[in-house]
Amino acid sequence: MMAPRSRLLSPALQILRHRCCFSSLVSPASKAVLYDEQGAPDEVLRVADLPPANLSEHDICVRMLAAPINPSDINRIEGVYPVRPPLPGAIGGCEGVGQVHALGPAVTAKLSPGDWVIPSPATFGTWQTYIVKDERMWHKVRSDVPMEYAATVTVNPLTALRMLQDFVQLNPGDAIVQNGATSMVGQCVIQLAKVLGIHTINIIRDRPGSEEAKDKLKQLGADEVFTESQLDIKRVKSLLGALPEPALGFNCVGGNAASLLLKFLRHGGTMVTYGGMSKRPVTAPTSYFIFKDISLRGFWLNKWINAEKAEDCRKMIDYLLDLVHEGKLKYEMESIPFSEFRLGLEKALGKHGSQPKQVVRF
Repeated sequence: MMAPRSRLLSPALQILRHRCCFSSLVSPASKAVLYDEQGAPDEVLRVADLPPANLSEHDICVRMLAAPINPSDINRIEGVYPVRPPLPGAIGGCEGVGQVHALGPAVTAKLSPGDWVIPSPATFGTWQTYIVKDERMWHKVRSDVPMEYAATVTVNPLTALRMLQDFVQLNPGDAIVQNGATSMVGQCVIQLAKVLGIHTINIIRDRPGSEEAKDKLKQLGADEVFTESQLDIKRVKSLLGALPEPALGFNCVGGNAASLLLKFLRHGGTMVTYGGMSKRPVTAPTSYFIFKDISLRGFWLNKWINAEKAEDCRKMIDYLLDLVHEGKLKYEMESIPFSEFRLGLEKALGKHGSQPKQVVRF
């Protein structure tokens, strides 16, 4: 019997033949939202066609399904975020979910076309229809949850989980306090705390619909929800009733909202700042340090992810999506088609008033 033709070739020719055949493996052409300079997102962003990309041996081509417009994405485009992609030709977005479209011939990951994957850690360039990256950048996730949740699990829910576990040893029956409670992180904190048996005291802004917002947060499991004006009293702890004084607080607003949060903290309590939506500084009375021994800390998810093993982060992501599947974790989002990206961007920028998280559906 005659030997297969490939075995008759010298090793050098076999390698050359393999490379020549493999060079034809490319992604489909893609559409992307990109920018060439930092600036106002509604001015510098544009939608462009991208040519097919070659797949290397260990690359995976993913057809994107959905990706959110996060505040950190906006900050990157504006040039005010510490980590920014190189310019020109930067593609927006840093998290999302996609479907495996094609695999390079040397991919060892247990993936098949059709599997759902997310970039893990979150990476630049998710606002495009097809992405080609090394297999190590992709993490397979369950596909029996709404794709909007898989698209948004990496940033806000993971932030909420880590803040609950990384700063203070909390036990069932303890309490935490937070401002910005209607944000996605805030909604996640309420539900994850409930799973852990932790009480939550929540602070929201005074605005039309605040009573409705209170009801929604209590349906998620919030113990108490107060508007900022309700806390304009000397003894806010009288509002706690039977709840214990919080050992931990989460601040994403700054300014007066941070000062109100500090009023609740018990002696030796800790406030963690992870955002500054009001763009106002955090101020604390000297007496809080001397007589209450409070601690002020900060949390930045990027730094945490870089310090942890990828496998540990992925286990937490799987845990969070398991909670979504069990109905124990949910949050408000608005899904929009890619063709309406400009409208979703305007909503994310606050040009249509307060809006839920915008998730682009490709």
